Amino acid sequence: MRALRVLLILLALGFCGYSVASQWDATTRAFQEMSWPTLAGALLVGLAGLFSWTLGWRTFLAGLGSPLPLRVAYRISAVSQLGKYVPGKVWALVTQIEMTREHKVPAERSFGSTLLAVATSTACGLAVAAVTLPLTSAAARREYWWLFLLAPFMIAALHPRIVTWALGMLLRLVRRPPLEHPVSLGVTLRAVGWTVLGWALFGVHTWLLCMAVGGDGPGLPFLATGAYALAFVAGFLVFIAPGGIGAREAALTVVLTPVLPAGAPVVVAIASRVLLTIADLVNAGAGMLLGRGAGRPGPPSGGAGDGGGNEGGRPALVRGTQPTKE
Repeated sequence: MRALRVLLILLALGFCGYSVASQWDATTRAFQEMSWPTLAGALLVGLAGLFSWTLGWRTFLAGLGSPLPLRVAYRISAVSQLGKYVPGKVWALVTQIEMTREHKVPAERSFGSTLLAVATSTACGLAVAAVTLPLTSAAARREYWWLFLLAPFMIAALHPRIVTWALGMLLRLVRRPPLEHPVSLGVTLRAVGWTVLGWALFGVHTWLLCMAVGGDGPGLPFLATGAYALAFVAGFLVFIAPGGIGAREAALTVVLTPVLPAGAPVVVAIASRVLLTIADLVNAGAGMLLGRGAGRPGPPSGGAGDGGGNEGGRPALVRGTQPTKE
């Protein structure tokens, strides 16, 4: 599995490099139109948004019964997210399951927490777009009204009862045991909070880039936030494109065209793509460095009272007693 993980990371790095190299001229022109402090600020805010989403996934995993230290959760999330650049959308999930298995997290919990994190980010993204764009973007209302209609249904589907039922069905289909700890409402609300904070940070990221190319107006922060949320969801729905390449830029350009100078929306879309790709690579590099200093967890202690998952074994109630004749 380690060899396969290395191969997957190399493939992801190859796709990342290709996506940047294929737009190199446009990228250099886009960066020349913006100041380096603005680009650095947008990169830092993007890193903060990714970290906030990591906390949302970690919240779900802990709610399912497998809490992980922050350092470990960050490393797993940062490295596995490179898988989204490989066509197919499933490689990030596969990598995450295998990396959490090293910390005694059952596959069904990792599978469930990742699906919940993806569903939450998609539902919250649609909700953010539905709240911010209909009042600020006629282009978004015209082109993507059908996505806005999905938002209330996806938010309602995050209710713990619906989530527990859906995960139970999926686990039965893949012949895995059911979850021991159903998701609670409190866990869901905390994860939603981290996810919405991530969307707000990505909105600031997009707003900074819009300001750098001449964008202005009191409604621009809301429009930029909704535009990125809508573009991200549109890119996610395109299953084949690695990282939503193409679809995300198209949606972002459609929404931003009426409010930015001519040609500026394309500049923002390209700069955002490159900066967030760099953010993913920085995260993955930091995660690999953290992995070097973290030893593997020791083998579980023997005995009939050992617990499953990444939870320690239960201590014996009485020690040192002599067996009776019975």
